[in-house]
Amino acid sequence: MATRKYEQRLRAEAAEETRRNIIDAVYDRLRRAPSTPVSVEQVARAAGVSRSTVYLVFGSRAGLFDALTTDLWWHRAGFQAVVDAVEHPDAREHLRGGIDSGVRVFAAHRDVFRALFSMAQLDADAVGGAIARIEENRAGGMVHLARRLAEQEVLRPEVTVDEAADLLWLLASFDSFDQLYTGRNLPVADVSRALITTAERSLCR
Repeated sequence: MATRKYEQRLRAEAAEETRRNIIDAVYDRLRRAPSTPVSVEQVARAAGVSRSTVYLVFGSRAGLFDALTTDLWWHRAGFQAVVDAVEHPDAREHLRGGIDSGVRVFAAHRDVFRALFSMAQLDADAVGGAIARIEENRAGGMVHLARRLAEQEVLRPEVTVDEAADLLWLLASFDSFDQLYTGRNLPVADVSRALITTAERSLCR
């Protein structure tokens, strides 16, 4: 019995290592050449596995990119800082911490995020669903923050919860970050400060 459990553990560890190697190969491919298409064959070759293994592990090309975006958002990029901001009891600090940590998440892996958001427009079947799920979660987070700001009477009287959620959605987006970070060549701290200041001046008392 002990031998069987040991063998099962080894197989599970090997399967996880294979999965990790494939995800790492996609990430490296996007980081090195964000403007060129990514094929499953290229990824398999870089990961040292067969093309069929990629499909066996992830089910489809869409499943591969879904796994990559989940890994990127929740593990590589330090998304825990965003979670910590959401849990702050003060809604204004939630706003500040949420935008700041979101900016730092985007900046840590800017080229990969840029590639994924661009690919979502051109390859909706494979990449679009993964990005849509991230954006759906982000939209829910903006509604939650807007409601907290209203409940704590931080919103300006003339600003509705829906209007606040819309503006927060815009300011906390990758594109807003990248317009300042890449388009204006601003340091991360300055991007964060600009977006937070715009949000507070527009929405808060």
